[in-house]
Amino acid sequence: MSESSYVFRVSGRLSDRATHAVLGFGELEVTAAPPETIIYCHVTDEERLHRLLTLFRVLGLDVVSMQQVP
Repeated sequence: MSESSYVFRVSGRLSDRATHAVLGFGELEVTAAPPETIIYCHVTDEERLHRLLTLFRVLGLDVVSMQQVP
């Protein structure tokens, strides 16, 4: 897997704790777009993608969609 960009849409607004944890993961951009939150990031490899999805699960985030973008 080469470097790719992804857009994740999660239900609701992220808490301060969740926002801090997500932003601490690396180069991510978090944008509130009620009733969802949009998270944009670059993923360098499949392992990083899995770690990011695990973080979302641990934080209890409901991922509505995940889309690879150019």
